[in-house]
Amino acid sequence: MNNILPQAFAQNFLGHAPNWYKFVIIGFLLANPLLLLTFGSFVTGWILILEFIFTLAMALKSYPLQPGGLLAIEAVAFGMATPATVYHEALNNFQVILLLIFMVAGIYFMKELLLFTFTKILLGVRSKTFLSFLFCFAAAFLSAFLDALTVTAVIIAVSTGFYSIYHKVASGKKYDDDHDSTTDEVFHEEHRENLDQFRGFLRNLLMHGAVGTALGGVCTLVGEPQNLLIGDKASWQFAEFFVRMSPVTMPVLAVGLLTSILLEKIRWFDYGYQLPDPVREILWSFDVEQTKKRKKVETARLIVQAVAGVWLMIALAFHLAEVGIIGLSVIVLITAFNGIIEEHNLGEAFHEALPFTALLVVFFAIVAVIQEQNLFGGIIQYGLSLDGAHQIGMFYIANGLLSMISDNVFVATVYINEVLRALMSGAISRDQFDMLAVAINTGTNIPSVATPNGQAAFLFLLTSGVAPLVRLSYGRMVWMALPYTITMSIVGYVCVYYFLDSVTATYYANDLISHHSANAPSSTGH
Repeated sequence: MNNILPQAFAQNFLGHAPNWYKFVIIGFLLANPLLLLTFGSFVTGWILILEFIFTLAMALKSYPLQPGGLLAIEAVAFGMATPATVYHEALNNFQVILLLIFMVAGIYFMKELLLFTFTKILLGVRSKTFLSFLFCFAAAFLSAFLDALTVTAVIIAVSTGFYSIYHKVASGKKYDDDHDSTTDEVFHEEHRENLDQFRGFLRNLLMHGAVGTALGGVCTLVGEPQNLLIGDKASWQFAEFFVRMSPVTMPVLAVGLLTSILLEKIRWFDYGYQLPDPVREILWSFDVEQTKKRKKVETARLIVQAVAGVWLMIALAFHLAEVGIIGLSVIVLITAFNGIIEEHNLGEAFHEALPFTALLVVFFAIVAVIQEQNLFGGIIQYGLSLDGAHQIGMFYIANGLLSMISDNVFVATVYINEVLRALMSGAISRDQFDMLAVAINTGTNIPSVATPNGQAAFLFLLTSGVAPLVRLSYGRMVWMALPYTITMSIVGYVCVYYFLDSVTATYYANDLISHHSANAPSSTGH
C-alpha cells in the first residue's frame, strides 16, 4: 500500500506525458533553486527562459500550461518576480485577454457559415491549382478578421467530414450508417489507391489553408494575439496597424499565394495530389442530399451569421469598440437570433480559447521575470546599437529564428516590452519604435511557419484528429512548410531591410498614417 500511493502521484503528474519528459521537468524544478543560490538570479533567469522555451517546443508531449506554469510559480516563489508585476503585465495586456476570450468564442458561432463556404469552394472548383490558391486566399482573408485557430478548425472540420464520408461509402456503408473512419479494417481494397490520393489531396489543402492563416494573420490588429499586443503598446488602431504593416505583409501575401500555385504546378514537397473522380462523385452526391435536407431555420442561421460577419468587419475597420467587446457583440447578436440561449450551449464556445488564455498569463509571468532581472537588456542594447536597416533587419531575424522553435506570442511579448522600455528611457525615437514594432510583428508571424511550434494554428492542426487520418506527421508538416518558409521569410526580410524605412517616410509625407511625437504611447500601452 505504501508503494501504491507514490506511484499514483507519479502517474498523475503531467498526465500522459512520457516519463522522460516528467523527469526533465522535475529536474528543472529541483535545479532552479540550487542555481539561484549558486549563480544568482541573472544566470538562473536565463536558464529559466531556456527551460520555458523547452516546454513550448515540446508542446506535443504536454500542453505547456502545466510545466511552464510550474516553472513560473517557482520563479515567483523564489523572488525572481513579484505577484504584483505579473498582475501588472496581465492588466496591461487585458485587451489581448479579451480578444482571446470573446473574439474566438464569437467566431465559434459562425462555424456553420464558414463550413458552408469552404465546402462550396472545395466542390465547386475542379482545378487543383486554383482550388489551392482559393483555400490559401480564403484562409488568409478570414484570418485577417477572425481568429486563425477558428479558421483552421473549420478547415479541419471540412476535411474530416469529407474524409469520413468517402471512407464510409468506400467501406460499403450508407451516409447515415455508423462507421469508424480511423481504421481501414473494413475498407474495400479496390478503393485503396483513391484513398491514398485523397489523403494527399486533403494534406495539401490543409497545409495551404494553414499557411493562409499565417499570411492573413500578420496583416491586421486581430489576426494573431501578438498583433493586438504590439498594436496596443504602439497605440495603433485597426486601420493604422494594417497600413504600417503593409510594406512587408502585402508583398509576403503575394509571394505566399504564388508559392501555393507554384507548388501545385511542380508537385514538389509532397504537393500536387489530385481529387480522384470517384471520390468527387461521392462527395458531390452527399452535398446535394444535405442541401435538399436543409431546413428554413438552418438557412436563417446562415443569414444571421453572414450579417454578423459584415458587422464584425465594419466594427473592426472603424474601431467602433475594443476588439474583445466587438467579439462579445458578435456572440450576443448570433446567439440571440439563432436561439442559442442555454448556458451549456454557450459554454462550448469558450473551450478553445481559455486554455491558451491561461497560457498567455503564464507568458506574462515569465516576461515579469525578464523585466525584473533585466535579462534582455544586453541583447536589446546590441540591436539598438546597429544603424538604420541593420537594426530593423536584426530584430526581424532574431524574432523569426526564436519563433521557429518557440511560441511567437511569447517571443513578441518579450521583444515589444523591451523595445517599449527603450522608447520610454529615450534610447530610441518614436519613429525607430514604430519600425521595430513592424519588424517584431512580421518576424514573429512569418518565419514561424517553419515548424508547428511557432504557429498555434499549425500546432492545432498537427494535434487534431484529422492529422493521423491524412498521414500528416510533424516531419511531413515541416517538409511541406519549407518552401513557404523560404520564400515568405526572404521576401519579408528584404522588405523590412530595404523598403520599410523609405516607405514609412513616404506615408508620413502623404499623411496616410499619423506621425506620433517622440513621446511614449498612451498609458494603456505600458
